[in-house]
Amino acid sequence: MKTYQTDQIKTISLLGNSNSGKTTLAEAMLYHGGVIDRRGSVENKNTVSDYRLVEQESGNSIFSTVLYTEFQNKKINILDAPGLDDFCGGVISSLHVSDCAIMLINVQNGVEVGTEIHFRYAEKLKKPVLMAINGLDHEKANFEKSIEMMKELLSNDIVIIQYPLNEGPGFNTIIDVLKMKMLRYGKDGGKAEVLEIPSEYADKAAKLRSALIEKAAESDESLMEQFFANDTLSDEEIKKGISKSLLSRTMFPVFCISAKNNIGVDDLMDFIVSEAPSITDMPGPLNSKGEEVKVNPAGPASVFVFKTTIEEHIGEINYFRVYSGKITENLDVINTSNSTKERLAQLFVSAGRNRVKVPELHTGDIGAVVKLKNTKTNHTLNAPGNDWTYAPIEFPEPKFRIAIKAQSESDDEKLGEALYKMHVEDPTIIVEYSKELKQIIVYGQGEYHLNILKWHLDNVFKIPTSFNPPRIPYRETITKVAQADYRHKKQSGGAGQFGEVHLIIEPYEEGSTESTYMKIAGKEYKLSIRDKEEINLPWGGKLIYVNCIVGGSIDARFMPSILKGIMEKMEVGPLTGSYARDIRVYVYDGKMHPVDSNDISFRLAGRNAFSMAFKNAAPKILEPIYDVEVMVPGDRMGDVISDLQGRRGMVLGMSSEKKYEIIKAKVPLAEMNKYSTALSSLTGGRAFYTMKFAEYSQVSPDVQEAVIKAYQSEEEEE
Repeated sequence: MKTYQTDQIKTISLLGNSNSGKTTLAEAMLYHGGVIDRRGSVENKNTVSDYRLVEQESGNSIFSTVLYTEFQNKKINILDAPGLDDFCGGVISSLHVSDCAIMLINVQNGVEVGTEIHFRYAEKLKKPVLMAINGLDHEKANFEKSIEMMKELLSNDIVIIQYPLNEGPGFNTIIDVLKMKMLRYGKDGGKAEVLEIPSEYADKAAKLRSALIEKAAESDESLMEQFFANDTLSDEEIKKGISKSLLSRTMFPVFCISAKNNIGVDDLMDFIVSEAPSITDMPGPLNSKGEEVKVNPAGPASVFVFKTTIEEHIGEINYFRVYSGKITENLDVINTSNSTKERLAQLFVSAGRNRVKVPELHTGDIGAVVKLKNTKTNHTLNAPGNDWTYAPIEFPEPKFRIAIKAQSESDDEKLGEALYKMHVEDPTIIVEYSKELKQIIVYGQGEYHLNILKWHLDNVFKIPTSFNPPRIPYRETITKVAQADYRHKKQSGGAGQFGEVHLIIEPYEEGSTESTYMKIAGKEYKLSIRDKEEINLPWGGKLIYVNCIVGGSIDARFMPSILKGIMEKMEVGPLTGSYARDIRVYVYDGKMHPVDSNDISFRLAGRNAFSMAFKNAAPKILEPIYDVEVMVPGDRMGDVISDLQGRRGMVLGMSSEKKYEIIKAKVPLAEMNKYSTALSSLTGGRAFYTMKFAEYSQVSPDVQEAVIKAYQSEEEEE
């Protein structure tokens, strides 16, 4: 394969709602470039992009796929992204390393939910977007309605560069107002016959060209002056204006295609290689020092790994983009993300599972490498001398959680390995073993996302598993002051055990100070504070351990043992066995024995005294509360608010953004199980949400009673 220089490379992402035709368009682009000699189809399950069995069975792209094609002596790297938002990790990682996105619109449906979501992702990452209205040969094709929806739901900066002359069955003709030509395609599509625009269509074409010229002129002051002086722009000036408008995202040009019939694809590719931005036009990526890394074809070699896959018989395959210099075979580099050395023994360019070996790759190109030892997604590989890393891809917070268990204990280790591999391939799958909940919790972007994970466990890894509702990580605390003392005494021949501890506990609030006088159950306690230890608990909150021992009733050497016993009970609260938090403990008295006192005696005495006091201090259950933000169409807002309130949610406020209402609320995690499925059902899939941990808050008495009963029932079953 030919080696391409930086100025010969374009890198694009294919975006759009599921079934908008991304995979079919990719197939046509590869066919045009001679990478494949026959076009496959999604229906026949033989496309280059959706080559995995799970994708062929589901009929949807699940993973992003790295592809390339060659056209007009240029190379186009293509990242075919999934359409379903459950698999948004592939969309975000693809956009992260692209210079431009092609947004496909299914002309039957216009702007769909996935279209809006992907458009927002591109907006957040500030990527230029070309719009391709696909399926214009369908009997329900409605180009004008699609344009109206795009302007209403996406942007007023939608600009028509092409429009169909005969949409519907038999569609084969496009008017191109940039070239001011008519493009007519034969039965099998392919390369267009370029004709003059017939006179009866000249007025409409001229009007749309004027709108294009005016929009192009707005991108640059000098172009605007030229436009005012001449009432038009030259072809070169129009192209310059389009290029600037694309980079500033003030123009989203519209193209017409039928990917299935290979119509309009050649002209779209022509625009990509001639006008779409390349790596040298875009801002450089940021590094770990917050600096922009200038794209430098002549600089030291530097690449960013944006995707990792695992294939049987091969192992891990790392896909990277070159941001500086040139990468060659057998190049020694430093993984600056973990300070290890790697050797790039062989380099490949990929078209799905097909890989072609290449000797070198230049700045801007996408490549693949196998058998690296310690390199994963989001890692940076640099030539020696650069110690920084690239800013990582920021994946969205999980929206769905489930507990997973192997049906056979003998498969536990295999399950752990399989889940790790799934996380490597899809970083939006997060796996956590919760010692507290005694469950493996898997987090993802939605119920379908985790169902696909289970498909892999069942069909690829052959591990029978079950999904269970995840337990809630409750916390326990106290709401009043309590006192207790406990004597541990054991004598069984030889040295015995003796330790006695007197302590007081009280609720701790941030900023509060220690008390020196307390009255409990009519008895007064005066406390002389000698020292204190403030412990930030691993599970959140604090334990304040106050030493009030005077007169040597307990040796200082036993104080750590008492603390150890208290910590043991902090890990197992009396109500639900959950972690305890936010408690201040005063150890103010006790007794020792000159022979029998030892560390274990005071650990047990401290533990039991604390447990007795805890139960008498009006313990309460705290539950995790999440900040939830829902973006919902205005006509469904009432339903969504009612649903949130039914989940014990507290609506904090509302705002508007681009035809959407944003609802902000605080909702208990216990009420968010399968919320993504419920929200989709309520809004016809048109809403989406984010959630992030906010705080722990006391539950109401009725909820506390229900939680305790459920815990006791579960304990009895076990």
